[in-house]
Amino acid sequence: MFKAPKLDKPAVDQPTTMLKLGDAASAAGKAGQQGDAPARSEGDAERTSKFVALRNPDDPANRKPPQAAQATEAPKAPSSGPKPPQAPRTGVTAARPHVGPDRTTQQPLPPKPPLDLLAELTNTPPPPETPLRTTVRRVKIWTPLVALLVIILGVVQSMRPLPAPTLDLTAQDSFTFDGGKPQIPWPESGQAALDVQGIGSFGSSGDQKPVPIASVAKVMTAYVILRDHPLKSGAEGPKIKIDQAAEDQSDAGDESTVNVYAGDSISQREALKAVLIASANNVARLLARWDAGSEKAFVEKMNTAAKDLGMTNTTYTDPSGLNNTTVSTAVDQVKLAKAAMKSPAFREVAAMMSYNDYKGVNHGNWNHLVGHNGVVGIKTGTTTSALGNLVFAAKKEVGGETRTIVGAVVRQPDVGGGILDAALDASDELIRAAQDTLQSSTILKKGSVVGYVDDGLGGRTPVVATKDVKAVGWGGLTVKLTFDADELPHAAKAGTKVGTLTVGDGGTSGAVKVPVALRDDLVEPGLSDKLTRLG
Repeated sequence: MFKAPKLDKPAVDQPTTMLKLGDAASAAGKAGQQGDAPARSEGDAERTSKFVALRNPDDPANRKPPQAAQATEAPKAPSSGPKPPQAPRTGVTAARPHVGPDRTTQQPLPPKPPLDLLAELTNTPPPPETPLRTTVRRVKIWTPLVALLVIILGVVQSMRPLPAPTLDLTAQDSFTFDGGKPQIPWPESGQAALDVQGIGSFGSSGDQKPVPIASVAKVMTAYVILRDHPLKSGAEGPKIKIDQAAEDQSDAGDESTVNVYAGDSISQREALKAVLIASANNVARLLARWDAGSEKAFVEKMNTAAKDLGMTNTTYTDPSGLNNTTVSTAVDQVKLAKAAMKSPAFREVAAMMSYNDYKGVNHGNWNHLVGHNGVVGIKTGTTTSALGNLVFAAKKEVGGETRTIVGAVVRQPDVGGGILDAALDASDELIRAAQDTLQSSTILKKGSVVGYVDDGLGGRTPVVATKDVKAVGWGGLTVKLTFDADELPHAAKAGTKVGTLTVGDGGTSGAVKVPVALRDDLVEPGLSDKLTRLG
């Protein structure tokens, strides 16, 4: 059996020996040779390292005396003889001076850029910074972000609701009739005003100051009653019970009345006939009490209605007009007449030449013009203090359309035939002049482009008139053209009605109204229009 020869060198703990420095290392080596001799009989596998302390904290020589004690000791005289050799201390490592800066007080270095750190890890220096490299790096960083923002913006734009389409007029917004201004035979005294419903006004004459209007006030009484209790065409309406006051006032002497009896009942329509045709003061007061509970409360309604109609120079103090404190002007009464004539029941009653009451008694209309020359109303009013007054309405067919002339004369004096005849004569002259002056003119032909539908994103679809657009007026008159849009869709076929073209005053029944329709298909805005819209 082969056995490795033993070497004649001391067993040394290599890791410990590496820590020994100076004389302490050699002393420790000698001690190791002496102390380890018996252990050589052990196998190499059984050898273990021996821990040698670098410094013995219990050694008195390693203890540093207090500074105070050292300071008080007297200096010793140096010995003249040679010093005996001292054995080296075992287990003690000689102190070595520290070289270099104190690492514990050094400030930490600032962090290095990522590329420098990467270069240290890969042992590859970072590439030199150039404008091209900077641009490429920025493009790589920002391109995905910009692309994401573009995608988000596109989704948001496509999902936003579409703006509401609008109907815009491209045709002329007004039209002026050829010829000079007509000469109207205005009365020499008092006040007068003359209009054509839905077209315009001929103007007025006289100083428009509030004056008593007598029974013309009953136009407002009938207007408020029909506003609060509307009647359909031909309907009689509810029954109204006659009270004792209405019967007592039947024999009021110089007032215009009709005989009624307490406990009886008359229909609402008959009551309106008594007021507008027979001019019955007692029935006007009866209607006021029936509607509002008292005459005073009803008068408040009359004044509120006047304010709503823009009758700025009108004040009512009673429902019959008998009081001289009930005052108005010709211009204000024309405003009221045009509003009242919108009611079918009012027009039907005002146009009657006479009527029979519930007792069978016939009552003629004080307005003797009714039934002649197209006159269809409205109401007379005469007293010795108010003089002659008349609010009138007359028809005239022009260009295949029927027009309504509305006017008023106020405070007409007696010129030989009485104050009522003075008012009737002045009104008749105004009516005939207006009828002779009216003319018709074609403004736009059927199929003419009058506007377009704007989809709000730049798309426009033409709109055309569905028939000839005609207007009625007189020389020098300028009428307005306006659009009234229907509920506009985002998409529709050609020919779909989208609105109405109005010529004249759209707030009255006499205005010319022509439907307008799409000339081409109305198409919903495309994706590109949705994505590029800014609003």
